[in-house]
Amino acid sequence: MQKKIIYLLLFSTLMIYLTGCTLFNKTEDISSNQNEQQHIDNNKTNTEATKNSSDANLNNDSNITNQDNIHVNSSESSNTINTLDEESISWFYIPNDSHTTPNINPKLTYDLSTYDAIYNGKTTSQVIPNEDTSESTKTLYLTFDEGYENGYTTKILDILKEKNVKAVFFVTSSYIKSNPDLIKRMVSEGHVVGNHSKTHLSMPTLTSDTEKFNEELSDVESLYENLTGLKMAKIFRPPMGNYSEKSLSMTQNLGYKTVFWSFAYEDWDPEKQPEASYSKNKILNNLHDGSILLLHAVSKTNTEILGDVIDSARANGYEFQLVE
Repeated sequence: MQKKIIYLLLFSTLMIYLTGCTLFNKTEDISSNQNEQQHIDNNKTNTEATKNSSDANLNNDSNITNQDNIHVNSSESSNTINTLDEESISWFYIPNDSHTTPNINPKLTYDLSTYDAIYNGKTTSQVIPNEDTSESTKTLYLTFDEGYENGYTTKILDILKEKNVKAVFFVTSSYIKSNPDLIKRMVSEGHVVGNHSKTHLSMPTLTSDTEKFNEELSDVESLYENLTGLKMAKIFRPPMGNYSEKSLSMTQNLGYKTVFWSFAYEDWDPEKQPEASYSKNKILNNLHDGSILLLHAVSKTNTEILGDVIDSARANGYEFQLVE
């Protein structure tokens, strides 16, 4: 009986031992699996972190590249302007007696049209492209420079209204400030007011100071818009006809067309006015299709002969248009 009890106790002890080993192995396996999964998760997290870091670096590189491109483009534009010719040139044309478009400075190394600059307007065939025009029908563009008022603009406007002719008046800042009623009348009667600069300085002398250069045009623009409530026509006549390749480019960058001329004469000095018959013949003998005529509104002579010039030009097959 005692032996049976001893055998039973030994058997029970053995079973407990075997059960404990099995549970220990399962626990170890679970712990091992958990550690392995943690290792995998850590690797995955590290991989994703590395990928995100790489993506962030790529994005940063892309942003840096884009910023560099913007900087390069801006620099290239600035560098392009800075490489342009800064030599100051006085506008001139070479008159002829054949009533054809005159030649201009043969030493220019660039095309004026590159910088949206003109000295001759559209001809009749260009103004009316879909109509047959006779050889006797030609187009003129009448422009006046207004640096200051000398008492003749009212009469000039009266004549233009009577003759039903529209013109462009290039004005300075001081002219707008001193003559608001004349500016308003120009606009109300269908004329165009163009930009002749703030202070009538030679534009090539300002190209080294972009802010000052731009202000020469923007000041006139602001004064005109504040007075009339209208946007100013983007046409500019350089004071004294002085220009350089760089000044033309900077003017173009402001959205302006530079308007020179294919006819002008010595009419700007009130103290040295030419004789009326001489002036009339001078103008009429140099007319040609598309001609942009520059007259100074300070001229007593111009005011006296304007009506006759318009009538004679029309009798010779010309009609007047506005510079666009």
